[in-house]
Amino acid sequence: MSWGGEHGVRIGLSAVVMALRSGRLCVLTTETPDHELALPFGPFDPAEDRTFERALRAFVTAQTGFGLGFVEQLYTFGDAGRAAPRPTPGPDRQREVSVGYLALTADAVDMAPPGARWTPALDIFPWEDRRNASGPLKDILTALTAWTSGDAHRLERIEALFPATASARWDESRVLERYELLYEAGLVAEAARDRDDAAPLDLHDRPMASDHRRILATGLGRLRSKLRYRPVLFELTPETFTLSALQTAAEAVVGLNLHKQNFRRGVERTGLVEPTGRLSTGTGGRPAELFRFTGAGPRDGQAPGLALPTLR
Repeated sequence: MSWGGEHGVRIGLSAVVMALRSGRLCVLTTETPDHELALPFGPFDPAEDRTFERALRAFVTAQTGFGLGFVEQLYTFGDAGRAAPRPTPGPDRQREVSVGYLALTADAVDMAPPGARWTPALDIFPWEDRRNASGPLKDILTALTAWTSGDAHRLERIEALFPATASARWDESRVLERYELLYEAGLVAEAARDRDDAAPLDLHDRPMASDHRRILATGLGRLRSKLRYRPVLFELTPETFTLSALQTAAEAVVGLNLHKQNFRRGVERTGLVEPTGRLSTGTGGRPAELFRFTGAGPRDGQAPGLALPTLR
């Protein structure tokens, strides 16, 4: 199936499905025939599929057994060579365009199909977890500094995206920019796959097929930024929760340690939660009060997001 010019265009759909499992932010992944980690992905057939979203829901369920709830479109990915690195020139080559979607769920059930699983998102991007003092940030900064060769513009990008100190401003939403900088510097496995001059670091990360890690970075950055202006965190939580569990969920998404008292005050000021009058007995300590989301939907354009006061 091809259309759209001399060499043709194929349109595919990619799904970034996020959930919380055991206190960790996870993404629904599949496995390619070459045993590469991948996002659920399927083709769009304009002759058969009425809409992108219907096609997306159908193939995600077929590949993983999981039924999607709320989804929103992320971005259209169409860089040359995105499906086949180092493409061979010729009249039969095709350009592949992928439309990415973000989906959030509070129901991270176990997957039955082979290869489908919930993969911790910060295992794929370990540098995005600023709570981990033993993470790869030091090695990344050393390698990036060597890569700059004294170039002032490169040094400025590094300082903006990978601040070395805890007091510096870390923008948790710039996930894609950080990944693309590491790719440009040849420090991630996908760079070595796509070109000959890369020397990737062992970052204890998880590379992905095609440009799926770029698509996932876009989804994670979108989710992180939306936390501050839409109540999307409640799309990932159960019907009732303690405020401690809500803070743990927020920390799992942004990869930062949050100030407990300031976070709770911020949540209470928004009016997004209300007490249920019941206590949780499964916390392992003193019973904690259970809360529920007040019901202001993330798509109504009115409900606020959450303040994310970090520890310094």
